[in-house]
Amino acid sequence: MLSDLMLVRGLFIVVLGLAAFFLMPFGLPRPWAALVGVVFGLGVVFFEVRLKQVSLKRLIGAAIGSVLGIFGAYLMSLVLGGAVGGSSTTVPFLQLGILLLMTYVGLVVGASKGEMLNLSALGGLFGVEKVSKSSFKILDTSVIIDGRIADIAETGFMDGSLVIPQFVLRELQLVADSADSMKRNRGRRGLDILQRIQKMAQLSVQILEDDFPNVRDVDMKLIELAKVYDCKIITNDFNLNKIAQLHGVEVLNINELANALKPIVLPGELMRVFILKEGKEYNQGVAYLDDGTMVVVDNAKKMISKTIDIAVTSVLQTTAGKMIFGRFDERVHGVHEKAPSEKHKSEHAPSPASPH
Repeated sequence: MLSDLMLVRGLFIVVLGLAAFFLMPFGLPRPWAALVGVVFGLGVVFFEVRLKQVSLKRLIGAAIGSVLGIFGAYLMSLVLGGAVGGSSTTVPFLQLGILLLMTYVGLVVGASKGEMLNLSALGGLFGVEKVSKSSFKILDTSVIIDGRIADIAETGFMDGSLVIPQFVLRELQLVADSADSMKRNRGRRGLDILQRIQKMAQLSVQILEDDFPNVRDVDMKLIELAKVYDCKIITNDFNLNKIAQLHGVEVLNINELANALKPIVLPGELMRVFILKEGKEYNQGVAYLDDGTMVVVDNAKKMISKTIDIAVTSVLQTTAGKMIFGRFDERVHGVHEKAPSEKHKSEHAPSPASPH
């Protein structure tokens, strides 16, 4: 799509240059006339590129301001032509100056006040203005297959538009059609996640046709696309995260978000955990929080398949995530019985009630 647009712009400039070459405006020689035509075409393309970055409100405000400015200049020119005497060139010069001044003032003031317009009050005549490109968030294949992006979107924390490039859809389709059953299941899960996201009424989802045929790697295509639209990439791919940062592209990493949302515990706090299995060291038990955080508990080997209260002794932050170490003392901490469906849920234990 981007290459097609560049082709149209190039043809437009060439046609203007040829038209000026044969028509010779302003009585210029053919070479100079062609140069003027090409320069004029470049100016029009530059104006078009800049105009695409202007919001609809500012565009409408600038148009209204320009029309009012031209109308005011016309009225002032009529008064000026009848009231001011002088040479035959003075009045036209003043009229032209007033026209340019009023048009420029109307354009600038109208654009600056355009953000105050309420387009929804026009009954949907102009539709809903699309969000700016800077609020786009591009999804990569790994984060779609991961699935947590749908849960985050349902909470309402995502703003702007989620963008799915066509080349990501093709890669997802290849995974879904893979001969490997595991890859095939992951690909189909990704397609299900996309359908789930598209059904969310509060979320804007767009599919971009832009592609970069000269770039083979999908990760590099994502980075180039993010550069073109000046937007962010949502991923959980560690390598893509690092490469994008080297290219100056902002990345939203789902894994980093998950780590940031893990509960904060301090040494000495009480926790209630379900001891799932035996630990590596002597007399240790291992539990897991709802977010997958591992809890290693001393003196808990005998408490496997039981829910107990423990005291946190230390917290270790690793590259893979967070680990919590605790100690169980049967003389102080309680042992609780839960239904089988609840045994795998861990939570902070309430503080012991003070004696009355």
